Amino acid sequence: MMLWVIIAGIVGFYCPSALVFLKPHMEWLFAATMLGIGAAMNAEDFLPLIRKPQRVLFGSLAQFVIMPALGFLVAKSLRFPPDLALGLILVGATPGAMASNVISYLAKADVAYSVALTSTSTLLAPLLTPAITFALGNAYIRVPFWPMFKSIVIMVILPLLAGLALKRLFRTHIERVKPVFPAISSLFIALICGVVVALNADYLAGVSMLIFAAVFLHNALGLILGYGAGILYRFDLKRRRTLAFEVGMQNAGLGAVLALKHFSPQAALPNALFATWCIVTASILAEYWSRKTPQNTGEPA
Repeated sequence: MMLWVIIAGIVGFYCPSALVFLKPHMEWLFAATMLGIGAAMNAEDFLPLIRKPQRVLFGSLAQFVIMPALGFLVAKSLRFPPDLALGLILVGATPGAMASNVISYLAKADVAYSVALTSTSTLLAPLLTPAITFALGNAYIRVPFWPMFKSIVIMVILPLLAGLALKRLFRTHIERVKPVFPAISSLFIALICGVVVALNADYLAGVSMLIFAAVFLHNALGLILGYGAGILYRFDLKRRRTLAFEVGMQNAGLGAVLALKHFSPQAALPNALFATWCIVTASILAEYWSRKTPQNTGEPA
């Protein structure tokens, strides 16, 4: 995914016309991504929600408190203009990235817990994402709560449920093409990021270092404080690492599409850059942690 996003960003910056035409179709691209993710999931993925709901509640609380607060504070500290400030807040208010499940696997963390947290934050997103964005971002730009709620339901919840239904009805056929879904999802997210860069090609040159600094701080502090929340909750080593990824990695592709629909191309910029950067840092951290994993680091799920 990282390579595809970089390629799409380069194309968007140097040849904007090659991608700008996709702007009216961003919602459908993201909905198709969520449909594929739903079809790749299993009902068993939701069992940790039933078995240990308090752990999932604690993890979701950490994510929806730490990342929005960091987005607001970083934007305030760097004196961002309104559109960029709102964009960074929106990064923090989005649910966890589905890619965190793969990263948790590579890091030898708790994959079941990762899937449970990502699923929960995604299901909570229609209410919490617009509510948090409204609470922290309305001072910058008017935030349309109900239109955002509707967009998330249409782009995230309905396609996810449709994917789960397809998996249940056509399990044999879906299993045959299941390996294709992650590649398609990665391609669509890359195209979304490329479109954002294309729409901001002229603007990006003047503010690039400022945005990169903000994204770097937001992501790094999210990883650190997510791990710290795991210590506070007295989680074992595997779940601390899992929570670090869940907090530090956001579904910023969703944030980019919401920003394009309800705000401005400039508000989408932090989301597009975060979607790429969080994969880079998480992959490096996963590689390091996978080599530093002692035996018997966690209790049975």
